[in-house]
Amino acid sequence: MSSLLREEMQRVLFRPGKQRLVEFIEIEEPTHGRHFLCASVAKNKVVQLSIVRCQISQTTLKSGSKKSHTKRSCIQECYRRAEVWSLQDLTLIDGRDPDVDDPCFLLHFDKVRTVKAVSCSAKYAFVRALVALSDQHCQRSLNLQNFDWAYIKPTSFYSNRGDCVVLSQICFYALNLVCLSMCPVPLDA
Repeated sequence: MSSLLREEMQRVLFRPGKQRLVEFIEIEEPTHGRHFLCASVAKNKVVQLSIVRCQISQTTLKSGSKKSHTKRSCIQECYRRAEVWSLQDLTLIDGRDPDVDDPCFLLHFDKVRTVKAVSCSAKYAFVRALVALSDQHCQRSLNLQNFDWAYIKPTSFYSNRGDCVVLSQICFYALNLVCLSMCPVPLDA
């Protein structure tokens, strides 16, 4: 499903502007329709963040012949950029509370923009992508606050494969705890 969305947004919204969609997540907004937070790279290597609104419109099409007056309904998605920023203008990303499973985060531009992702893992996936884009295209590290660094920058032992690595780390620790709990403890009394 997300690959189809990516292809559709790339074709309709980003390719005409000579941009490449790098990462997107679905976000929750108070207005009607689906909303996405997108990161794209232009040909001149400028990285843009944008809020894309997807509206579903229903149109009625008439058939071509004069004798038949058949009408059919067609559901069409329309993508529109509601807000656009440059990654260069992003001064801080605030995760709010690293100890709570909170999908909300704050993007600090000249004004602060609150974003609520559909999940906490989507929030971390997008921030990882922004960190990589900033390192690659802006030659500066992003200022991050209130994030769990184990999810953002894996240690050198683990490569950057995202949530699967974190999940395997947790499973490894849990297995160690189970093994340790089964070991006999000498009682010196």
